[in-house]
Amino acid sequence: MAEPLLLIAAGGTGGHMFPAQALAEAMVAQGWRVKLSTDARGARYAGGFPTAVTIEQVSSASFAQGGLLSKLLVPFRIMGGVMGAALSFWRDRPAVVVGFGGYPTIPALGAATLLRLPRMIHEQNGVLGKVNTRFAARVNKVACGTWPTALPQGVTGEHVGNPVRAAVLERAAAPYIAPGDYPMEIMVIGGSQGARVLSDVVPGAIAALPDAMKRYVRVAHQAREEDVARVRETYDAAGVRAEVETFFTDIPKRFSEAQLVIARAGASTLAELTVIGRPSILIPYAAATGDHQTANAKGLVEGGAAVMLAEGGLDSQTLSGAIAGVLSDPKRANAMSLAALALGRKDATDRLVGLVLQLAGKSDERRDQTSA
Repeated sequence: MAEPLLLIAAGGTGGHMFPAQALAEAMVAQGWRVKLSTDARGARYAGGFPTAVTIEQVSSASFAQGGLLSKLLVPFRIMGGVMGAALSFWRDRPAVVVGFGGYPTIPALGAATLLRLPRMIHEQNGVLGKVNTRFAARVNKVACGTWPTALPQGVTGEHVGNPVRAAVLERAAAPYIAPGDYPMEIMVIGGSQGARVLSDVVPGAIAALPDAMKRYVRVAHQAREEDVARVRETYDAAGVRAEVETFFTDIPKRFSEAQLVIARAGASTLAELTVIGRPSILIPYAAATGDHQTANAKGLVEGGAAVMLAEGGLDSQTLSGAIAGVLSDPKRANAMSLAALALGRKDATDRLVGLVLQLAGKSDERRDQTSA
């Protein structure tokens, strides 16, 4: 008998792709066949998926992009994508279809709805994205990464947490070295979009730290390509040792070695911070749909794991004070690390796997394998 097929659909941002990768890793390990349906942007984040995963690129369509003609063609492109996915499903029928958000998930979820296949969505943020909002009432289960999550009336969600990649789990609860009179690592990461404000403000904030503290600071800063040169120049002028790159492939390792993380409040970033357990200064992306990054950060702030600074009106002096407030107080930094760890859900992937197996009617089989 052929192995069951899981079809994972995820849009073109790391926030959608990283939890999708975590699920793919777990299901491949359980002997399932896994296909990933994504767009060209999403494919850039697919390098870490298991080699056994088949990656299929689809053409995404959004009303938010292009001119008038492009917008008029969107419904036809979506319908074409749905029909193409339905034909593919007839040839190789998925046991379950899981969407992680983003316009590229529409063909797979639409086809699964037409064919009445078992299907679910996973929402990473505290506010549903546009596509997940459309499908929330049309799927069998809604899994929530952030709790509480604002859901449409009549829709019930299940809090599973945000799955993290195996590389993150390997660093789970890594011992934290509180800041002191020795090299201190600051990780600066803006996510896949909206990172410019961090390049505008963070280098100046670190340059403004007291010299006695700044001499020990080491920075890893992820910046947009067009910002790399000026960010490096600012750090160099301040005498701060800094690695400035457009993308770091070893973020879990860098998180585990950091005394402080300065970041946007994307759901995947926060999941990784809480599983590893690191203090953070969070600057939610002001233009995020439904202000969902502020909703994401709220739990960490209330739990004592993070400081949140609004993007509007943020300046280097304010941020510098917040950085110094953490690095100058080892007890506070250690307490923030422990608070972050207390909020983490290492078992988020297992919870999501459980929902997939329920939909596939294989929960009993999984229990048998676990008890064997």
